[in-house]
Amino acid sequence: MMEPRIETERLLLRPIAAADFDGWAEFMADPEASRFIGGPVPRAAAWRGMAAMAGSWALQGFAMFSLIEKASGRWIGRVGPWQPEQWPGSEVGWGIVRSAWGQGYAYEAAVATIDWAFDRLGWTDVIHCIDPDNRPSQKLAERLGSVNRGPGKLPPPFEAYPVDIWGQTREEWRRGRR
Repeated sequence: MMEPRIETERLLLRPIAAADFDGWAEFMADPEASRFIGGPVPRAAAWRGMAAMAGSWALQGFAMFSLIEKASGRWIGRVGPWQPEQWPGSEVGWGIVRSAWGQGYAYEAAVATIDWAFDRLGWTDVIHCIDPDNRPSQKLAERLGSVNRGPGKLPPPFEAYPVDIWGQTREEWRRGRR
């Protein structure tokens, strides 16, 4: 079975690979970059998080993609579909290394992976679980056409983290893309 790959003008999106670990660990150790996704973790915990994402590819056939900057070949984040047990919906999420912020990479990758989730996975709705204080992610969700549906609840052990559920239906997405 061929691994899915998505290419945009500036990005390659592909499943998580062992070679991504150094970038992943640095990203998860950065207090600012990891602030709204559980905060910084040591390298061993970053490995377990990356392995969970890779395991989701094996178990579900999808997970967030590794985001590779074509010009440099460097790992700059993870973006894409995510739906662990008891999650509040079918999410497309994002997390980008700080050095790549403000360049439109999250938007470019989110558009490609939302299209992929609707077209390849057959999803009819997509959400984004966003901390109420995470204004940059809220602005990205708005730019994608999602609306704040109100407070949500994550499953244990994340139930104490406040999130708003942003989202849109496949039909709303397709109308907005015309």
